[in-house]
Amino acid sequence: MADLFDRACRSIPGGVSSPVRAFGSVGGTPVFIDHASGPLLYDTEGREYVDAVGSWGPALLGHAHPEVVAAVQQAAAKGLSFGAPTLGEVELAEMIRERVPVADKVRFVSTGTEATMTALRLARGATGRSLIVKFAGCYHGHSDGLLSQAGSGVATAGLPGSAGVTPETAAQTIVIPFNDVAALEATFRRFPDQIAALITEPAPANMGVVPPLPGFNRTLRELTAQYGALLIFDEVLTGFRVHRAGWWGLEQSGAEPTMAAPDLFTFGKVVGGGMPLAAIAGKAAVMDLLAPLGPVYQAGTLSGNPLATAAGRATLRLADTEVYRHVDEVSATIQTGITDALSHAGVPHRVQPAGSLFTVFFGEAAAAAPFQNYAQAQQLDARSYAAFFHAMLAAGVALPPSGYEAWFFSAAHDDAAVSRVLAALPGAAESVAAVTR
Repeated sequence: MADLFDRACRSIPGGVSSPVRAFGSVGGTPVFIDHASGPLLYDTEGREYVDAVGSWGPALLGHAHPEVVAAVQQAAAKGLSFGAPTLGEVELAEMIRERVPVADKVRFVSTGTEATMTALRLARGATGRSLIVKFAGCYHGHSDGLLSQAGSGVATAGLPGSAGVTPETAAQTIVIPFNDVAALEATFRRFPDQIAALITEPAPANMGVVPPLPGFNRTLRELTAQYGALLIFDEVLTGFRVHRAGWWGLEQSGAEPTMAAPDLFTFGKVVGGGMPLAAIAGKAAVMDLLAPLGPVYQAGTLSGNPLATAAGRATLRLADTEVYRHVDEVSATIQTGITDALSHAGVPHRVQPAGSLFTVFFGEAAAAAPFQNYAQAQQLDARSYAAFFHAMLAAGVALPPSGYEAWFFSAAHDDAAVSRVLAALPGAAESVAAVTR
């Protein structure tokens, strides 16, 4: 594997096409994957792993689901790209609207970054305002205006943002702590007529999983409406992953009072079934500002690609109530196993969930109280996570190579796969205990 990584480094910056894959925060050589099936990954040297990454979310049904693969193969036989409208993208848009009925219209793009970038442009076009508010630790893709105090790979690398982002661009984004209503109210009072939108992960999973406090998202809706700003729910990770209607649907089905709909959603990951596909969806009054109807321009040769929309349709069609029930059950079982193993080994930690997503935060600070924002999440014990990660990998379980990421399981994680994860946990917990004594 080291030879392959060296070879990759000669042609690809850092040897990887996305930073967190480089194992920078856990150390060692990244694993190169050859193929995957169901809950399992196979590397280029033939080793098998139970997967807890799921391609960072899309593999809700497991890898290479036969019906999804067949749908893509059938689409590919008809042509890979047309640069023209297709029936498939219409059908997928209708499926999204059925699952999220507060989304009147849908525009497809190829990546989550494109989706959030377009959502912000729409918000500015709709309001005539310039400023954007985001929360520290929330990751909304790598467009210039959203990299300030972002989570995900930016957090993993310990970067405040990114070189190449001009001060003028950065100044148009106001960053405040997540779960802090007072800071949000103060921001809107200071800039009452200048904020175009507030963008948020409704359940952040890029600073580790840090769920919203009860009623927090409802407060976001009330404040943005009061000040004439748009509310954007970035559900690239949670959309169709934690519930058939994403986090929005999960909150509406809960015990708390429901909230008015956000103005815009961004979707990715599951919506494309593992293919490059993302979407902006929302209220018709805002979405119709997109060209060709309106003055807000967005375009893409591969937007609504027929292979990607085929994979998305097959995935959403198969993602029924039983799929979500099973994923929730698997996640809960493994969370309990982690807690039992780490507690038995005397390792301070906290398993922090949001729906079926969760993160294992190591350290005394995590054990003392739940993390509620990015500043707290940065207190995680990276050395402990690295020891845990490598012990699990050696035992045949592939975890996210960063303590700032969520774990993802699938409908394909059967009893055998879950048992392998549970069996690996006690040894991994002892490995952590050994480095912290």
